[in-house]
Amino acid sequence: MKVKIISQNERDIKLLLSETTVSNVNSIRRSIMTDVPKMAISKVRFEMGVKEPDSNGERFESLSALPDEVIAHRLALIPIPTYFEDFVFPEDDPANQGLPEDKWGSPASRIIYHCSVQGPGKEDEDEFKVVYAGDLNVLGDSKLEIPEHCKEIPITLLSKGQYIEFYAYASLGRGNEHAKWAPAAGIGYYKNTKAVLNDKKVAKEIFNLKIKLNDDQILNEKVFGKDGVTDIDTVEAIRKAVLHIEKNVGSVGESGITFEEIPGEFVFHYETDGALSPVEVFNRACEELKMKFDSINEQLEIALS
Repeated sequence: MKVKIISQNERDIKLLLSETTVSNVNSIRRSIMTDVPKMAISKVRFEMGVKEPDSNGERFESLSALPDEVIAHRLALIPIPTYFEDFVFPEDDPANQGLPEDKWGSPASRIIYHCSVQGPGKEDEDEFKVVYAGDLNVLGDSKLEIPEHCKEIPITLLSKGQYIEFYAYASLGRGNEHAKWAPAAGIGYYKNTKAVLNDKKVAKEIFNLKIKLNDDQILNEKVFGKDGVTDIDTVEAIRKAVLHIEKNVGSVGESGITFEEIPGEFVFHYETDGALSPVEVFNRACEELKMKFDSINEQLEIALS
């Protein structure tokens, strides 16, 4: 299998996979969904009680607009920076061996975040205060702080006289255990195609509309050349143009342009939540698949020996 990056930004990626089959591509898709590990908040400890009167004589009670269970669910879905070289799975941590699961807590397998936010005072103009993901402070290396693009994720609301304080514990897990450990979403693929001009006379109706493609390129005969269009973004733009003509302009029948599948090539795309980079997710998925197949080979050798 050959892999080429078509487009990429901080969280999205589009890849061209060639010299491969549907089963191989689908295996990578499933591996990303279920096998690639990432950090996620899996345990929350809420501090309950009433704060003693402050300098203004106000008392604050540990209440919020949402139940603790809902807050814990929201915390679980906040992307947590993941560094495989720094952490291990809780069950693989030597410090946790021989201890019950509720006693696990080694720094080698856990990140701790602390949040303490107080609602508006009696004399404040605001009636409510929003608690954001950015209010979580990591107890450790600053590189483990909540990513910048996630800091404005709302968690709950505090009214006057309310406060919230909790400790959130993040650990490594996989998507096959819970969706909070899935590193990417919108994972899909489709067969790569090329656009071919079959009938210039029929296609003239579309060319006369002077539809703009990428980079202000006009859809005309020159775009296709001798062997058709293979650039993926341009092919997608041509496909959209043809569909637009059929649905909105009312043209029925042949367009003079066909889309032919390129054998063994697939366009693969997905979006990460920011805990891992798109390239890291793909590479790790391939590593996980390799380890699975190596394990199967070893078991077969033992069984057949």
